[in-house]
Amino acid sequence: MVSGVSSQLLESLTLGRLVAALVLFTISSFVVDFTWKPRYPKSLPRVGSSGSLIGTLKGWFYYVTRYHSWVTEGYEKYSKKGRAFVVPSAPCRPQEIVVPRSQTAWMLEQPDRVLSTKEAHRDTLHNDYQFFGVDDHFPIQTIHKHLARNIVGLIPAVQDEVHSAIDATFGKDTENWRSLNLWEAWLGIVPRVTNRIIVGVPLCRNQEFLKCQVGFADDVVRNSFLLDMFPRVFQPLVAPFFVSSNWWHWRKSYSYAKPVIEQRLHDMERKDSGVDPAYEDWQPPEDMLTWLIRQAKVDGLSGELKAEMLSKRILPVEFAAIHTTVVTGFNLLLDLLSSEPSLGYIDGIREETSRVFVEENGAWTKKGLARLHRTDSAIKESMRFSHFARALTHRKVVAAEGVTNAVEGWHAPYGAFLMLDMAGTHRDPELYPEPDKYDAWRFSREREAYEAKPAEEKGDTEEAMRIKKLGMVTTSPEYLPFSHGRHACPGRFFVAHELKMILAYLVQNYELKPLAERPKSMWVGANFIPPVQATIEIRRRKGTV
Repeated sequence: MVSGVSSQLLESLTLGRLVAALVLFTISSFVVDFTWKPRYPKSLPRVGSSGSLIGTLKGWFYYVTRYHSWVTEGYEKYSKKGRAFVVPSAPCRPQEIVVPRSQTAWMLEQPDRVLSTKEAHRDTLHNDYQFFGVDDHFPIQTIHKHLARNIVGLIPAVQDEVHSAIDATFGKDTENWRSLNLWEAWLGIVPRVTNRIIVGVPLCRNQEFLKCQVGFADDVVRNSFLLDMFPRVFQPLVAPFFVSSNWWHWRKSYSYAKPVIEQRLHDMERKDSGVDPAYEDWQPPEDMLTWLIRQAKVDGLSGELKAEMLSKRILPVEFAAIHTTVVTGFNLLLDLLSSEPSLGYIDGIREETSRVFVEENGAWTKKGLARLHRTDSAIKESMRFSHFARALTHRKVVAAEGVTNAVEGWHAPYGAFLMLDMAGTHRDPELYPEPDKYDAWRFSREREAYEAKPAEEKGDTEEAMRIKKLGMVTTSPEYLPFSHGRHACPGRFFVAHELKMILAYLVQNYELKPLAERPKSMWVGANFIPPVQATIEIRRRKGTV
């Protein structure tokens, strides 16, 4: 009888019924997802869709192609008047409340128990799936405690790696112009330099290890977008399939990293024990791996002192450092090379970096890099002009009672998402004259004029501090590539040094042909997709070593 029932069931499962069941399940999943999402007060204006079920479904449908224009519209209609507004988000996430610049302080000063950066990142990047449930709290805490105090000592190693990586990527042919894919070129430089301070030599030069780390970063970007398109009910079903590439890249990279990590653990343990004379004068390399081990011992976290866990702890750092720095450097060269050659941007950076490099006796120092005002300005202006996301500052409401806005009075319930509009701010003509123009000296003119003044004319300390804040690492409500507030990117000082050294070595040692026009990027949802097929023409300058 059981066999007969089974046969009848199998016969009833026609292709049409299976497709209908799948469609019904999909629609039901989106409806269930809608009921789970937080509701926002009607007093908050909406752009792109209403707060109804139909309006939300419509917002999800058009999210990929219209999100950028929706936020632009909201910025002009509401943000510039000091009002927050609601914009549709990706299907798996709640609609976002776009907080105006005038309320930045209110948003960023909320305690983590009310508005959480960590939980916002966790949801946006799908950490539980993509980073195997290992969050980025411990490595970020470690960076905060160790990077700044060691950055002066790291500069010589970074300079060494920058020079070696660029020589290997661009070659030393002084006779023939070489056509290179610019995206691939930056991938040949940044992962090496970044890993010099994450895992050190020789692992930072292991091309297979670096390919895995780049592959993992690509996986995170791609999968974040794909998983955003599925309702949460679907995600446990599809996520294992998507993140299989994450697992593969991590496992392969771990096969190269494991002996290095185990040796470091052994060496540091012998050093700390004080019983082995061979380690009396030995000092561990100052890199992220050492800092993680050192911090785990200080905090008594024995579970962190395992090679596998340490290899997973560096994954969020690898992702953040590689992906954002490659995009930033890629955009920087496109912006410089597509500018009118008569503006002399490349020549100006070449003159400044060459002069300061000689004055620093051929070795970069923190003080010398701080003197590169034009170079700093060119990078900062590119970060203002060529964003790779609509927003980089997000918060998730984690307080059970929600949070009430002190300015307008609206209430955001538990689970709501808040964001600051970086792209709208950076292209606001009230903040930046001619905002749609790349002006490499936008932030250096005033600094150079100030530095040229006699000491007695430089004014008070307040003016000096204002001038200093024109540098790229200083965040503000008007400048958000590194976010702002207490959760601003802790690695931005290293990134600034790294990009300055890369740009300095490039322009001093290579000729680069101007581009007739800048290759076009494309908005997809909340992200700006760079033209990764762009190529440049480059040749080694004669007379360089």
